[in-house]
Amino acid sequence: MNEALKKLLKALSNPEEELDVIKSRQLMDLKKLDPFKRFYRTIDQKIYNGDHQVPTRIYFPSQESFETVNIEEYHRARADIDMGKMVDNTYPVLLFFHGGGFVTESVESYNRICWNMAKATGHVVVSVDYRLAPEHRFPAGLMDCYAVAKAVFQDQTILQVKPEHITVIGDSAGGNLAAAVCQMARDRGDFHPRRQILIYPCLNSDYSDGSPYASVRENGQDYLLTQRDMMDYLDLYQSSPADRENPYFAPLEARDYRDLPRTLVLTGEFDPLRDEGEEYARRIRRAGGEASSRRIADGVHGFLMMPLRYPAVRELYEQINEFLKEVSAGVSDTEEQMEKFGKYGQDFPGYQQR
Repeated sequence: MNEALKKLLKALSNPEEELDVIKSRQLMDLKKLDPFKRFYRTIDQKIYNGDHQVPTRIYFPSQESFETVNIEEYHRARADIDMGKMVDNTYPVLLFFHGGGFVTESVESYNRICWNMAKATGHVVVSVDYRLAPEHRFPAGLMDCYAVAKAVFQDQTILQVKPEHITVIGDSAGGNLAAAVCQMARDRGDFHPRRQILIYPCLNSDYSDGSPYASVRENGQDYLLTQRDMMDYLDLYQSSPADRENPYFAPLEARDYRDLPRTLVLTGEFDPLRDEGEEYARRIRRAGGEASSRRIADGVHGFLMMPLRYPAVRELYEQINEFLKEVSAGVSDTEEQMEKFGKYGQDFPGYQQR
């Protein structure tokens, strides 16, 4: 990273400023003013978590994939148990949990990111509008995510997709939620994710100077996301201090890393969360699982929001697409569908013949 950019990032960072939830949400809401929104191919569907309805938005990478969804047929199938047998559309799905420190962001503010993700990967993206803290503290948002994941994996959505075609993915706080959902699914046995992608995930519960992860101290002052931000986010998310020791709150608190999905962790070189993400991959490997981590050069926290042609974003999607191709080997039709989508996204990484 050149010195001019480092100075700019430092000027934009304020390691002493206390988090203002209202102002932070107002700033993030500016992303809703998206002139390209009318071009997105989406369907909204609500999933029940007990008495609460969790909004989701489904993004399609092509008109072809959009047209495979027959909403009327879906409702008829749900009304008649004899018609309820799953017919898989073979379009692979990314089940996505957005970032925002558990406090900000939404499906609406992540429209551009999810649309880019669908186009860049050739996957249908299901984005979850889970409840936010501090109004809804741990584990409310997590349980919203879990309820949606259970519905998607158990064929209770309009997509009617087979479990082996689903990848759980999240960025930042959403990476935390993705990891926690996969741990909870393993522990409860409700469904079995095959793979997860964690993008600069928040997995730790200590962002003080005493943190066991050096990147917290090295990158926690001058690169937009600060140590103070992380401490404030977790204070707002927790219901009690005891939550800090709960692996569903901080997945690195887990005692057992066996039987977790095949995992890809993507971190940023100048992100305070870098080391904890890489440590999570190591622990899964030590437990006998398959996990890899890739550090994106010059990446700062939140770079996923940058345009697709930004070098760090291009590298991120190259890594994601390589991972999806590898894990899809032997999964019927998935790679064929990814290749089919190439004609819709020739400018995006991952479509070239390898």
